[in-house]
Amino acid sequence: MPAERMAMHNIKELLRLKYDCALSHERIARALSISKGVVAKYVKAAEASGVPWAALSQADEAQLRTLLGAAPRPRGAGGGYAAPDLAAVHQGLKRKNVTLALLWEEYVHASAGPTYQYSRFCDLYREFARRLKRSMRQVHRAGEKLFIDYAGDTVPIVDADTGEVSRAQIFVAVLGASSYTFAYATATQSQADWLDALARALTFIGGVPELVVPDNTRALVSEPDRYEPQLQRTTAEFAQHYGVAILPARPYKPQDKAKAEVGVQIVQRWVLARLRHRRFFSLTELNAAIAELLEPLNTRAFRRLPGSRRSAFETLDQPVLRALPATAFQFAQWKKAKPNIDYHVEFDGHYYSVPYALAGQAVELRITLSAIECFAAGRRVAVHARSHRRGAFTTLTEHMPASHQAHSQWSPSKLIAWGATIGPHTERVVAFQLERMPHPEQGYRACLGLMRLARQYGKTRLEAAAGRAVALGAMRYKSLASMLKTGLDRAPLPTSAPQQTELALPGAHANLRGAHYYS
Repeated sequence: MPAERMAMHNIKELLRLKYDCALSHERIARALSISKGVVAKYVKAAEASGVPWAALSQADEAQLRTLLGAAPRPRGAGGGYAAPDLAAVHQGLKRKNVTLALLWEEYVHASAGPTYQYSRFCDLYREFARRLKRSMRQVHRAGEKLFIDYAGDTVPIVDADTGEVSRAQIFVAVLGASSYTFAYATATQSQADWLDALARALTFIGGVPELVVPDNTRALVSEPDRYEPQLQRTTAEFAQHYGVAILPARPYKPQDKAKAEVGVQIVQRWVLARLRHRRFFSLTELNAAIAELLEPLNTRAFRRLPGSRRSAFETLDQPVLRALPATAFQFAQWKKAKPNIDYHVEFDGHYYSVPYALAGQAVELRITLSAIECFAAGRRVAVHARSHRRGAFTTLTEHMPASHQAHSQWSPSKLIAWGATIGPHTERVVAFQLERMPHPEQGYRACLGLMRLARQYGKTRLEAAAGRAVALGAMRYKSLASMLKTGLDRAPLPTSAPQQTELALPGAHANLRGAHYYS
């Protein structure tokens, strides 16, 4: 062990073995588990002092140190060697491609007097690094990593109208090399809030690092894994948009994001603790207060290193960050869907068309605030403006089969008008087809079938069948087609058949629109 670290009682034991037991240096070294060089040093120091062993054995610790010249010296000092600036060495290692060997060479060239050899220089630095906080001992390369996490503490937000209290979540981001810190309050820890806060953090630092290191949260990671974590689809899109790699920390390995852990602690103590007596009525108000405290947090001086978070950021990280993209990231949800037989997919109660050939096949929807995109086998096959009309349809003509396109010019009013040209009973049957469906367009096919019956059997027979259908309350297309096929349209009505009025039709009630609605 180094001489200056050797306890006084061990030094006395060394000298006792030498002078009382007359052991060799080698045997003394083995007995005390030290090197022969240390034994020789203290024997030589005792002989140089000129004090006999009997006097040395009675001396206390302070006297013995004085007699042997073993008074403790400041760490890294001694022998007249020029002391290296170890704090500057620690910061210098954060620069890309900078090594201890390079910094030692610069130390040698910059020193006027004797300098340490490279091995001793490295020992001195490692001893200095061990005295730093655990998270600071990791040497992070400039512009390499941005650590992100949510704080455990939350901040109450009071609804000014109802008095209801919600808890704001505090997002924290810390750059590895400079410890430059960002904080932002969000309503939840959903994927949308994670990515929005991360985008704001990148804007705050004015650039993009090489890696973003989050926790293995389900909001960002679909399959947490120690070796091959799988990102959520939208998280991967975010990474692609900003040109950054997102590498989640290993599960149950907090040391992988120690910077974030310490950053969260600092934000809780420096920012949230100062806001504990204030009441906030909105996230906007809370984030304005947080922003005011981030400036003094980032500009206050380090305790053990030169400068501050801001000066370290401006020196280390800022020059090597990559540029932000020209446009902001647009958050999008992904949802699996299967088009119905009518080649429409549903989202939030509205129906959007896809090419009719995809009916019944699995597709994916990409949903943004303004658009709905449909993908089949990784290829975009449809895009629609997002609509919030529940129960309504958005249909593109090119998605229809040819037969549907030929009839797409029809509207409820035109179909009712066509029925009136056949007769009043046919008009009522056409109106029934449109009324019985949740949406009029869904009854178009039955109306087109009635047109085919008019061409096949003639208008007179269709009107007669429609009159019989109205009287019997059997106004579906299949009922009329069966009557015409079997000739029932020519048979007299049963005497017991009730004569129905328009408001007495099956399923009719005060909320039906009626034929007049489409005129």
